[in-house]
Amino acid sequence: MQELSTFVHRLIVRTGIGGAASDILAYVTLIAIVALTAWTVFEACRRLLVPLVIRITLRTEAVWDDYLLNPKVLRAASFVLPAVVVWGMLPPLFSEFPRVESLLVKATAIYITVTTINLGTAFIDSFKLFDADRSKRTAVQQYFHSFCGVLKIIIVFIGVIVIVSVIIDRSPLRLMAGLGATSAILMLVFKDTIMGLVAGVRLTSNDMVRKGDWITVSKYGADGVVEDITLSTVKVRNFDQTIVTLPPQRLVEDSFQNWRGMSEGVGRRVKRVIYIDFNSVTLASAQLKDSLLSKGFAVAEDVSAPVVNLTLLRLYVERWLAGRDDVCLDMTFMVRQLEPTSTGLPIEIYFFLKHKEWKTYEHHLAEVMETVYALIPEFGLRVYQRV
Repeated sequence: MQELSTFVHRLIVRTGIGGAASDILAYVTLIAIVALTAWTVFEACRRLLVPLVIRITLRTEAVWDDYLLNPKVLRAASFVLPAVVVWGMLPPLFSEFPRVESLLVKATAIYITVTTINLGTAFIDSFKLFDADRSKRTAVQQYFHSFCGVLKIIIVFIGVIVIVSVIIDRSPLRLMAGLGATSAILMLVFKDTIMGLVAGVRLTSNDMVRKGDWITVSKYGADGVVEDITLSTVKVRNFDQTIVTLPPQRLVEDSFQNWRGMSEGVGRRVKRVIYIDFNSVTLASAQLKDSLLSKGFAVAEDVSAPVVNLTLLRLYVERWLAGRDDVCLDMTFMVRQLEPTSTGLPIEIYFFLKHKEWKTYEHHLAEVMETVYALIPEFGLRVYQRV
């Protein structure tokens, strides 16, 4: 660099420019040369090296290089090399002016640190591309997704430490050692942030919630699908299209309902109770038995002995549910009697529907219950209704 500076000075003197003007013109020329060199390196990386690397990665059989050497990472790397060129060429030009040289060294070092931070965060983001279907992340994928966020925070934190150390002209290690004395204060100030980070890792590592899950958190008015999970927030879009944002620690500290098991299972549960009037429960008469046999609501073995009309209703409803195509027969289905109440005898209908989508589920559920309500009078029973 010294040889280049001497050559430029001699060239300017030969043109007839002397004195202070020659020195100023020489420095301007040298700065322009450095800027042109840095710009040439940047353009060469952006227009030649980046497309070449992309073509090579596309032709290889490996998949990992398509993600880790994606255009975003390569573009970020393109900004680092010109910064290194400036850092190596510009400060030596001002060796005769120590203060200016020191200022340029610090400025170029800070710029290199900033571009390196940008490259590091872009490289970490490239790992997330391995998760093609983000709406169905596994526990490991979600945990790794959150861990990438932690790595980005660490990189930015280290970068800030380096920048501060460059500005105050101190060793980064000494500066980080000095932060240990103030760690208690920092933990107090950033208590909520730290708790959110820990809670986010617990949520993802224990597979408590994933993106795309339907969760219900009644205490905070959340009842919908999880749209995004970060280290500090869980965003839920309710079914009325409102959005509720929850801190992860609220899901860890309080209970919430995750409907993923229902969504991934073979059926969605139905659990409904009908209250029968006690005064209508009686032994089935011969006339009632004949009527039920003729209408197909009972079979001969059901009425071969004295039997209660409510028993005949329970037996028929179970047979009827077993014959429906929309009921999961490999899961529990039954009609049972619950503890008597002052408002009638509760009869619970318990089964699982194959249709889990909300609207379809509600329609099939309504069809079943409406049919049961219509059948009750056929067995000489009445639904309890307070007058």
